[in-house]
This record gives sequence, C-alpha cells and structure tokens, in this order.
Amino acid sequence: MMQAQGGEWAGRVAFISGGVSGLGFGIARAFALAGMRLALSYRNEDYRSKAAAWFADQGLEEPLWIKLDVTDRAGFAAAADAVEAHFGGVHVLVNNAGVSVFGNTAEASYDDYDWIMGVNFGGVVNGITSFLPALRRADGRRHVVNIASMAAYLSGPQAGIYTASKFAVRGLTESLRYNLVPLGIGCSLVCPALVATNAWDSAFRRPEAFADSGFGTVDRAALEHFGKAFEAGMDPLEAGQRILSGMGQRRGLIFTHPEFAEDFAAIYAESMEALPQEEAPPARLEVERMRRAANKAALEGREISIADLN
Repeated sequence: MMQAQGGEWAGRVAFISGGVSGLGFGIARAFALAGMRLALSYRNEDYRSKAAAWFADQGLEEPLWIKLDVTDRAGFAAAADAVEAHFGGVHVLVNNAGVSVFGNTAEASYDDYDWIMGVNFGGVVNGITSFLPALRRADGRRHVVNIASMAAYLSGPQAGIYTASKFAVRGLTESLRYNLVPLGIGCSLVCPALVATNAWDSAFRRPEAFADSGFGTVDRAALEHFGKAFEAGMDPLEAGQRILSGMGQRRGLIFTHPEFAEDFAAIYAESMEALPQEEAPPARLEVERMRRAANKAALEGREISIADLN
C-alpha cells in the first residue's frame, strides 16, 4: 500500500472539479498521497465508485463526493459552501473539468460554441467565483490551479472552439495571478499535452440541450481510432505529481510535457518577425514601461490599481 506523504500540503483541503477520472483523478491521487484532504466533483457514478475503491485500497481518507455539472452556477456555489462547512476551510481549487470536441470551426453552430465554451471556460469562471471567497478566508498555503491545455498555445484545424476555450483559460489565469499574489494565494496555469485518458470521447456524451451541432454526425469508428493515440499519453498520476511539484515551486505556468521546444521556437520566431521593424514613439514606450513595472510589482506582492498604469 502506498503511504501518504508529509510536506507543505499535508492537511490542506483541495476541491477538484472532475476529480474522479482522467487527469482529474491523477491530480486527486497525487494530492491524496501528499496528505491532502479532498473534495471531488463528479457526474458519472461508475467513475466515482472506481475512485472510491482506490482510496479504500490505499487506506486513505475518503474524499467528500459532490455531484456537479460545472455549468451549474447555483450547484457550484452550493458545492463551495458544502466543502467549507465539511472541512472547516478550503485551501486549493483545481478547475479541471472539460470536454474535448473536434470539428470544422467554419461549420460550427451556436450549440457547439455554447457547450464547449460553457464547460471549458465557464466551468473555470464558476469555480473561481464560487470558491475564491473561501480561499480568501483560509490561512496558510493556498492555490488556484486552472487546467488548460497545450492548445492554449498551439492551434489546429480540428479544434477551433476547444482551442478558443483554452486560450481564454490561459488569459484569465495569467491575469488572475496578478490579483491573487498580493493576497498570498498562488495561481497556476497548467498546460498538459497527451495524457492516457478517455478525453477524446466527449462527443459521445454531448448533452441533449446542445444537440444542434454544425460538426455533423459523429463518426464513431474514426473517433475511436483517433482515441488510440491517447494510449501513448503520460500516466495521469505522473501528470498530477508534476502539477503538485509546480505548485510547490509557486510556478505561474506549469508544463507537464517536454516535447514542444520546436513549437515554441516557431511561435517566438513568427512573433518577432511580425513585429514592425521601426522605432516606437517615446510616449508609447513609457506606457509599456509602466505596464511592465506594474506587473512586476504585482508579482512581488503589491496590489495594483488603474492609477499604476498611467
């Protein structure tokens, strides 16, 4: 039996949305083995039962189970209240739940946008809005972890709305970090790549309320064949352990996979090439200098107001 480890996170309370399967369950196991106390949201009872069996096998404290659709704002608010009441406080929020849906963005319907953005971005918004008050009331090490994807940096022809949702999570998290550091709360953007999960099959679980898809009928055979690529993915527990390590190092950006140096070199080169090769006016240079100074001050613990930007 694997024993729970001590350390700075031992005894801290964490809520993980979608924490009973896939990457979420990998994070949950890493946290539990570090001695954290957990509340895990779920929608599928079979996944919850399998997760419960793992905790029992390890002899670890059973999590607080919360059935939740992350698009349900009232449900999320009730979940935050329940976790704080049960444990007496909340220290870590992990916004993990998401759907991976593929299709030609030029053919997408409103339902495609509303479903994917509602879960992948709206779920993060709901988690932050619902749980931040509890984190602010807590003491000691606290952290917000927003799970995005390498799609937050790398776009492609078959995942336009998914990519947009992850770009949105990236922008929100990078900005939120400036606001949370002065409060003593860490904030990390996590961008994992291929993890050995069933994340590829989201289209099979599309809610009836968003049935009008411009992507057309799902080709089950093609999607299942695509899903075989996930078998080469990182073990979810290893990804969870890397996320926990990044939290411990107070990293604002956590990459779990090493295989993207070529992509980032290309992004940098293309970005630099796109910049006009000319001298900027002194007044505009001063505005950007003040912006950089304000960002640096925020990460050093100072609360920034609009007055610091002009």
